[in-house]
Amino acid sequence: MEFQTLIENRRSVRKYSPNTDITKEQIQQLIKAALEAPSWKNTETGRYYCVLSEDMKQKLRKECLCYANNHIKTEHAALIVTTFVHNRAGFQKDGTPDNEIGNGWGCYDLGLQNENLILKAAELGLSTLIMGLRNADKIREMLSIPEAETIVAVIAVGKADEEPSRPKRRELEDVLKFF
Repeated sequence: MEFQTLIENRRSVRKYSPNTDITKEQIQQLIKAALEAPSWKNTETGRYYCVLSEDMKQKLRKECLCYANNHIKTEHAALIVTTFVHNRAGFQKDGTPDNEIGNGWGCYDLGLQNENLILKAAELGLSTLIMGLRNADKIREMLSIPEAETIVAVIAVGKADEEPSRPKRRELEDVLKFF
């Protein structure tokens, strides 16, 4: 698929087919694509925790994704928790930040990786939903995520059981300035 078509057709999906299970191999393809993203000083601080077990998916949805009905929206989807190792990207070896953004660089880098991940999913015929409303403390406990990592998002991955329409996008003149 042509890249422009891929990015224009990709949608956030809030209803997944019960007839499709996401495989470990598919997740590995998504994470491999994510790892191709650039990162601050090539620090590659993004980390991924994938939940494929039906019992664990149910527990994670029920206990950690109860905001904005995300527990309902993600039924029948695999769940990927995305984190970054804080105080590394955007920091000197002695721990001082390179600039005023500090840990924002770890989050930025993870966003680049996650974009690659969701575009790869679309290329493979899969759909995604990135969720920032989640209970990070419960996720950390449930998946034994180290304190040195900042939990950013949970990404649902599955086969769409709906076809969301394309939302209106801003015009170039609303967001672009030339000097």
